[in-house]
Amino acid sequence: MATATWCYRGDPEEEQPALLVTFSNGQLQRPDAVRFSLYRSSEVANPRKRRRRILVSETERLSYVGNNFGSGAMKCNSLCRYFLGVLNKDTGQMEVYNAEIFNMQPLLSDNVIPDDTRDYQNKSYREKVDLCIEAFGTSKQKRALNSRRMNAVGNDIVSTAVTKAAADVIDAKGVTALIQDVAQDDEQNMSIFLPPCHEDADKPENVYKFEDILSPAEYEALQGPAAAFMNITPEEIAKKTEEKSHCSFVLEELKFLPADEKSRDRKARCLWFLDILIKFSFLKIIKKKHPMGPECPHIISRKLMKNFTSLTYNNGSVQNLISASLKTKIAAYVIALALHIKNFQTDLTVLQNDLKLHESRMMDIARAMRLKVSKAKGMPGLENDQNHKLGTLSLPLPVQKASGSQRKRKKMN
Repeated sequence: MATATWCYRGDPEEEQPALLVTFSNGQLQRPDAVRFSLYRSSEVANPRKRRRRILVSETERLSYVGNNFGSGAMKCNSLCRYFLGVLNKDTGQMEVYNAEIFNMQPLLSDNVIPDDTRDYQNKSYREKVDLCIEAFGTSKQKRALNSRRMNAVGNDIVSTAVTKAAADVIDAKGVTALIQDVAQDDEQNMSIFLPPCHEDADKPENVYKFEDILSPAEYEALQGPAAAFMNITPEEIAKKTEEKSHCSFVLEELKFLPADEKSRDRKARCLWFLDILIKFSFLKIIKKKHPMGPECPHIISRKLMKNFTSLTYNNGSVQNLISASLKTKIAAYVIALALHIKNFQTDLTVLQNDLKLHESRMMDIARAMRLKVSKAKGMPGLENDQNHKLGTLSLPLPVQKASGSQRKRKKMN
């Protein structure tokens, strides 16, 4: 039996290994019907790009392309070497050449008709993302997309049913009766955020009792922090006014502390707590246990957190939140306390500016608290150019009326 020998020849051509091809979508049935073209990089001076090649093959049905660089190149060419052996059966000698594998993929771009992109450009960002998910998304993303679309269809059905039901109720009950029901509901919702109101009171001070605003224990705890207000001097008030360390209402009332020690002490404690309430209303998310600082008594901090915040879950932790409705509650308690301080008549505009509320919101709260609202000139030095609103608590309590927004709703209907 004859023995075969082999001889290593290197590259068949200068810097060009033999080409081995594999087709990604199947096998060739007629190899002789395929035409190949090889393209070399023109940057021969660049050592990194000089060996780049693009191989193109054409058949009757499709064109294929493969390359030895970029994302479409086969990784095996960089991990190991390939050789091609050509055996001469007559001499028994095999010539071995360097080889390189190309993965040939069908080129479909020439057969694709350009899409009209006008419809695509008119789509929203959400619709474009949905199209990408349909084409390239994972199974989980596609299930979520289908679920969201089904929910949208369900919401449309529910919305149509609700609209029809609402129309039937309006036809049966009438618009006027419905507006009255809404007004009653709004009044009940507002009353949740007001201090307890004793409508059968015989004196104004018993309508919103002081004990409902500050319990005896809480009032006693205010003695320490309010001591700084007891003997405050005009110079200190002027300095605090310049620094804006307290709200306008408190700074103005500090100028008129009673001479009687007991009355002076009571007003100082009320002003200190009112100032804390207003500062507390500016917070949104509370992460500290004592947000108003160490000088605030523990019982007062606990009252603020319990009565004027709600618990919310965010980023894996439980936090205290002051929502818009709870800020309304704080404003109502500030008005009630100001009424006790000012002999049941107070400048609502000054409190509104301190609380940074819209006038309409402040007036809604005042009317819900059964105050008589009238125009008055502002206090000296406190925005005299504004038309100040004066809130008065007197007996008998006025009948509650619909708020401005409810009257506007009735007019529109």
